[in-house]
Amino acid sequence: RSLLHQPNSVVGSAASALVAMSPTDFSKFDTTYYVKSALAGGICCGFTHGAVCPVDVVKTRIQLEPQKYNKGMVGGFRQVISEEGAMALSTGLGATAVGYFIQGWFKFGGVEFFKIKAAAAVGEKKAWENRTAIYLGAAAGAEFIADIFLCPLEACRIRSVSDPGYAASLPGVAARLMKEEGVVRGFYSGFGPILFKQIPYTMAKFAVQGRAAEAMYGSMGKTPAECGAVLNTGVSLGSGVIAGVVSAIISHPADTLLSKVNKAGAGGDGSIPQRMMNITKETGVVKLCTQGLGARCVMIGTLTALQFGIFDTVMGLWAQRSSTSMLPNESKAFQMQSLHRVARCSKFLQERGQHIIT
Repeated sequence: RSLLHQPNSVVGSAASALVAMSPTDFSKFDTTYYVKSALAGGICCGFTHGAVCPVDVVKTRIQLEPQKYNKGMVGGFRQVISEEGAMALSTGLGATAVGYFIQGWFKFGGVEFFKIKAAAAVGEKKAWENRTAIYLGAAAGAEFIADIFLCPLEACRIRSVSDPGYAASLPGVAARLMKEEGVVRGFYSGFGPILFKQIPYTMAKFAVQGRAAEAMYGSMGKTPAECGAVLNTGVSLGSGVIAGVVSAIISHPADTLLSKVNKAGAGGDGSIPQRMMNITKETGVVKLCTQGLGARCVMIGTLTALQFGIFDTVMGLWAQRSSTSMLPNESKAFQMQSLHRVARCSKFLQERGQHIIT
């Protein structure tokens, strides 16, 4: 048997000894590292959200006009294409790609920044023991900042999808919204819903993906350093699908509310909270949670898997292994490396008179 199959007390003491012996050098995570993380996040989010734009168009139509688009995702595709042509599926593509590039920049870069600073503050051992809390806190903080920049572009995207004739381009949509409704109502009517949607989504996305990837490597009895690029990418994709579906279900009510509150005239003319309450009453809680959910699970599951796969690939090309996991280092995050670090501890303990059956 290997060290990984020994009692928890032995493994725990081994892990503690190794952490004490070879702590992570946090000084390597400098400004260049964070810029690379942010750029990789922008690339993966901008690309993936742009790629699933047709699904997003159909999903948004189902949410905004459920009486008309009531034949599911496949039926929705057929309706949009038959009535408006295939190019209608690319409505809002510019706002989507730009908005989510900016969001990905702050989200992935922010998560890296916050989790590394938290880990450095409490130490590796406590960071590992409290990794889920660090995931959740880092994700929430990063997403809040990202949403400040995403919200205006998301408002433009939804207005373009709900009213294809509103303007011919992203700058045109933005200019008309600002002229007719002002900055706050035009661009930030959906700020509450987008926070309610994106923060739980991102928290679940990073926490679930991290735990899912950890379980996958654990079930194989391997670490990322022992796996090839194809297998590591497969783990990123598989854990990303799981995280995407879970986070889509959690955040879907707010996503529906966001789509509706950015539609012209939706919820009346009162304050933003009043409009949101009116929309909730008109729609009903059940429909708010289920309209377009199937399409969104497909969309979010796909793009989340691709995001983690692309992010890790890009960071690998830059020789900056990272991201989705705790305490990144040269070969992978501390979360993924912990098993390897514990295994290495066998020799360390044996040299000091500890006897572990192998």
